[in-house]
Amino acid sequence: MASSPGSNASLSCEKTILSESSQAKKSQYSEEETFYMNCRAAYLAVFNSSLENIKSKEQLCLVLQQAGRNPSQKTVNQYWTPQTTTLNFDDFCNILKKEKPATKTELLKAFLKVDTNNDGYILHTELHKILTMRGEKMTAEEVNAITKLADVNSNGKLDYNKFCKLYMTTNEQCRKTALEKLEVDSRLRRQQFGSQVETSSERATSPTSKPSSRTTRKTDHKPAPKRGIYFSCREAPFQDSGPILPSESAGDNRTSSRPSSAQSCKASVSSTIGMGTSSNTNSELIEPNTVKDWQCAQSKGCFFLEEDGEIITHKYRLYLPQRSTIYITIKPLNLSQLEGKASPWLSVDTALYVLKENESQENLQLVSFTEAQNKEMFMWKGELGSGIYWLIPFTTGCKLKKIKKHITGEAKLVYRDGDGELALTKEFKAALSDIFEMIDLDGNGLLSLEEYNFFELRTSGEKCDEEAWAVCKENFDTKKNELTRQGFMDLNLMEANDREGDPSDLWVTLLSLGYNKALEMTEACPFVIDIYAEKCKPRIKAVYLEAGSRQLNRAICKSVVNKGDAKVLDSGGSIIVYTYKSDTRITSVIENKSENKVIIHVNNEQSKNCVNNRGLNIFAVEVAPKSMMVCQHVMPLKEQEEWIYNCVHSLVP
Repeated sequence: MASSPGSNASLSCEKTILSESSQAKKSQYSEEETFYMNCRAAYLAVFNSSLENIKSKEQLCLVLQQAGRNPSQKTVNQYWTPQTTTLNFDDFCNILKKEKPATKTELLKAFLKVDTNNDGYILHTELHKILTMRGEKMTAEEVNAITKLADVNSNGKLDYNKFCKLYMTTNEQCRKTALEKLEVDSRLRRQQFGSQVETSSERATSPTSKPSSRTTRKTDHKPAPKRGIYFSCREAPFQDSGPILPSESAGDNRTSSRPSSAQSCKASVSSTIGMGTSSNTNSELIEPNTVKDWQCAQSKGCFFLEEDGEIITHKYRLYLPQRSTIYITIKPLNLSQLEGKASPWLSVDTALYVLKENESQENLQLVSFTEAQNKEMFMWKGELGSGIYWLIPFTTGCKLKKIKKHITGEAKLVYRDGDGELALTKEFKAALSDIFEMIDLDGNGLLSLEEYNFFELRTSGEKCDEEAWAVCKENFDTKKNELTRQGFMDLNLMEANDREGDPSDLWVTLLSLGYNKALEMTEACPFVIDIYAEKCKPRIKAVYLEAGSRQLNRAICKSVVNKGDAKVLDSGGSIIVYTYKSDTRITSVIENKSENKVIIHVNNEQSKNCVNNRGLNIFAVEVAPKSMMVCQHVMPLKEQEEWIYNCVHSLVP
């Protein structure tokens, strides 16, 4: 942070810092805009409009290939399940965030595994055998398409170095062709949100949004582009719509150079809320005076940030044997960090939604949520009847988000001691100790099979069965049939020994738990939940580790509708914007009571000292008929300063 300038020298320093910060922001915007531009170019190479939906598995595969991806059938099936009927442009963008294009190095590594002679060639007979019999099998016709490429085959052998080069060149050419098509075709370029005017040449390459649904016409699909090289490195009614139009990020309040869309929109409502500095203390603390005499149940958990920005967290079942006054708290878990190491997750906002289970898990009724605050702790007090409740942790995503940080060197995890034996470094031991603390959900200093399996699901996607757990207990230190902290350390040391000191697998574990290569936990937020009951013993149990559910979206929407201010957006009263305000966050929800889907343009450009969960000042959302959705969460960028929420929601004709 720059200090107040007290001299010409300090003023110059401050200007330099601001200049560098501005350049960094420009670079960030450029990267984000380029990504969405490439998404749009690929989409419009297959469809006539970004409002058209992907209606089949084949179309999904085709448009992914157009974006430079080469999806296997397994990958396509991951996004097109038996329940899928359509995917929209936002879904497509989210898939591209998860599915990175293959690099030349990755392709070469795949070939090297089957190049037994290590001479840069693979016999066609061997290639046929591998690709038609192993992993996800290709057809003979698909393999023949590869072996018939004249530039990369000779004498019955594939020159895979040339093939990889050709593959990368073809992908890049497809991308450039799609971008050039988008640039040249003024009709496509005019599909701007709320603006029918031609863009200036300066902004011609910036990403554009979906046109109004009213301009959508029934069209014949363009002929499917011919498939280029196809080769895969195969191995043995509540919604939350994503952004459509990226622009300046929240918190940067410069006037956009893009033509204003307000005059083209059918109707709009503006909400302005001035907020003071956050004291992190609610005016009325609700902790009962006798809470220390109440019976208590505790469980830890964690928010994990995925590559695409999605947040994974534990979900809990609470059982109350009888009616009682209940006091619930949630706060970030303060782990024992190394001296000098920051704990960025301590500033992450947390909340807990309480839902009552009725006839089934699908029929959950919102009871309340932790709204009162004392520093980093959020609380709720009320009376609950006997029965089963669900506790769903929530964070807005305003503070827990992807941060690009330059790391000069990779932390060392293992070393060889004087006897040549592998050992864990002091820094890695400290990280493992914190991880143990985080995954020890009941806080008894031991890991049960259930607790260990949450760890396994997060790091490997698999569970440890009873037989494997028995072997684990035979080889590592346990107590009461549960793994001790030392046993957990030794388990990781064994993994390092199995790989002869190669830390690759250890890094997979660390990265999946939110650590970066400097051993800093920057993409996770561990938390602790305390349940106090005046008249009975509460029982809490972690049940799932998954992304935000339909039940959570429903609960957020209902809480905002119940406690927020409502503004009608259209003349018929069918489009309503609800805005909820607490001391630390503002959440808006859009309800669409009409029979048709609507597109809402959202503009936060006049907000001051604000950050939202979408990371964009301007975006658009599509709201399905007869539904409601969370539009955005907004928080202060700097809690010590005043902040102003100024948002315009506009209905696009």
